[in-house]
Amino acid sequence: MTTFARLRTALAAASVAGLALAAAPAGGASASAAPASAPASALAATLAAARLAAWPSPSGQQAVGATISVSGTYDGKLKRYYGTGALGSGGQEEGQSPIFKLADGAVLKNVILGSPAADGVHCMGTCTLQNVWWEDVGEDAATFKGTSSSQTMTVDGGGARAASDKVFQHNGPGTMVIKNFQVQDFGKLYRSCGNCSKQYKRNVVIQNVTATTPGKVLAGINTNYGDTARLSQITIVNDGSRKVVVCDKYKGVTSGEPTRIGSGADGVNCLYSSSDIVYR
Repeated sequence: MTTFARLRTALAAASVAGLALAAAPAGGASASAAPASAPASALAATLAAARLAAWPSPSGQQAVGATISVSGTYDGKLKRYYGTGALGSGGQEEGQSPIFKLADGAVLKNVILGSPAADGVHCMGTCTLQNVWWEDVGEDAATFKGTSSSQTMTVDGGGARAASDKVFQHNGPGTMVIKNFQVQDFGKLYRSCGNCSKQYKRNVVIQNVTATTPGKVLAGINTNYGDTARLSQITIVNDGSRKVVVCDKYKGVTSGEPTRIGSGADGVNCLYSSSDIVYR
């Protein structure tokens, strides 16, 4: 089905919903408004997914043999950056160096990370990744290594492909925001570190994301440390059997391996409703 066909279908499904919502009293939900939320949410998700940018073609390319440190704003002008030398193994070994290392307050934008991508991007505090694309995720696409609960790593736009394990890793405290993003062929879109030697309460907000299978998990969090995952406007593509886990819950540890203890919305740690997830 084409995008326009999906929009026509969603609009038709939402027309009755619009009437019901219009009839609802201001400031509250009536009985007639309740069943309308799912079609309306489906329409919003379809419209949002249609606005996601197409995968870009690189304007050029640059080999990176040593980590590029960024403070302020770095505009890659859609050049492809790939690892070479010490950054060129292309493996999944833990502890690799990144292609880009962002200082607190830094912005990285209009960058394509090619293969090999080493450990992608490290954010050392509050940072923004705007229109950043990973053609073939290395160890991880990006890791948030903040030091304060008030810090936020924001991923706005872009996409990632071929992540055999994690796309975004969250090691420090604070909040990660992933929005207007697309991911294809992935293990986990987001993981709060399950066995870091120092653990924190971590939060993730995932909004307007299209995930195309094969894929396993959208968010993995440690509920014993009070982590939260808030998801909305999620579109999952080619998952007729509903195998992609929206929110996985773990008991995190400071050594050894974390234990998976459940999954699904609970109103406390995994925060979303069925109408926030659309399948196509």
